[in-house]
Amino acid sequence: MHIDILDLIEGAKQARGLTVIIDVFRAFSTACYVVRNGAREIIPVGDVDLAYQLKEENPGCVLMGERKGKMLPGFDYGNSPADIQAIDFSGKTVIQTTSAGTQGFANAKDADELISGSFVNAEAIAAYIKKKAPAKVSLVCMGTWAVNPNDEDTLCAEYIAGRLNDQKMDEKEIYRRLKASKTARIFFDPAVTWAPEADFDLCLNIGHCDFVLKAEKAGDDLLALKPIYP
Repeated sequence: MHIDILDLIEGAKQARGLTVIIDVFRAFSTACYVVRNGAREIIPVGDVDLAYQLKEENPGCVLMGERKGKMLPGFDYGNSPADIQAIDFSGKTVIQTTSAGTQGFANAKDADELISGSFVNAEAIAAYIKKKAPAKVSLVCMGTWAVNPNDEDTLCAEYIAGRLNDQKMDEKEIYRRLKASKTARIFFDPAVTWAPEADFDLCLNIGHCDFVLKAEKAGDDLLALKPIYP
């Protein structure tokens, strides 16, 4: 099994084989909690206007996401796992658009298979990939706003790669390194109201969810992330 760790939108474009689109803070951590709370599927969308259009055409869907971290006007929820962890999404379809994570799905056109990536379901991801045993794996770190690489996505990719080689990074060390990271500062700044402190721990709840979110075709040019239990 050959493993590539790639970065940002260009990395998504280069991705081949079984591809994991990683966004730890916070898109695909939030997605795990949404599905854990009963959502039937998540539609990842790169374009904001398309997200609004899909909501207008399907008013029963939940509209969720952000740009530069902040919830967009008219959206039902932003991008915070703390804000949705107690919400019942049973049977719902969620339309999700974010600055980084969903851009990966929009650009990974040449991947054989796409799943989302976060620490929250990293153990399930590793188990799923081992079971599938693909010749090639691409771990795409979407970074901050899909513009700059960040520590959390890179560490998550390294964690998954390690698990595929029967190694395991120290979880306390991951927590320590990320708490000191530049991108984690927002969670501990009271002025940043759109990034609750609780989000940090929720996004680092390693192995909390026992499923992967796999992309399946959902009509013209759309994908739906649905839970698969390895």
